[in-house]
Amino acid sequence: MFRLIPQELVFFDLFGRQADVAHRGAKELLALLEEFDHLPERAKRMKDIEHEGDTVTHEVIEKLNRTFITPIDREDIHELACRLDDIADLMDTAVNRIVLYKVTAPIEPAKALARCLVHATAVILEMLPAMRNMKNADRVRTLCRDVHTQENEGDRIEQAALAALFEGGHDPLYVLKWKNIIEELESATDRCEDVANVIEGIVLKNV
Repeated sequence: MFRLIPQELVFFDLFGRQADVAHRGAKELLALLEEFDHLPERAKRMKDIEHEGDTVTHEVIEKLNRTFITPIDREDIHELACRLDDIADLMDTAVNRIVLYKVTAPIEPAKALARCLVHATAVILEMLPAMRNMKNADRVRTLCRDVHTQENEGDRIEQAALAALFEGGHDPLYVLKWKNIIEELESATDRCEDVANVIEGIVLKNV
């Protein structure tokens, strides 16, 4: 069971801020794909969210470098912070490509992947406060399984989307553009699962 002194709780506060960034980024992504208007302004908001995530990640690393005794393994703190940061990075990359490629309309699989990301990041946001006390270990494991389910759904959506793109007689440039965007979005769901995997490992070590 964790026995945390007050100073150590800052890591969980920072993880919570990272999860909030990821969830807000996912909601911004979904809004962009569903509304598909004012793309430069929406992309700027997404970039601002991603930069906020970078700032919090740097805070985690700096705090880790200054802390002698940590509440969980140092390697786990570093890995969790990096994987949380990756979620927003990959969503931002997808949005950048939508703007760069001058995409004129969204496709349904992109929206479906964004909905997976909204769900998965909401679960992660709920999960991190529960990690403060390993009496909540069973609840954390249940939430991790929910994230795994969303990643599996992301895989299914990606495979179906790629099959439709390559079999649909589309213009090759259209296929290339959406292939790249879909792959970035699915990679973001992978990072959500990575976060769940790290957390499951932390729980296993500390119960």
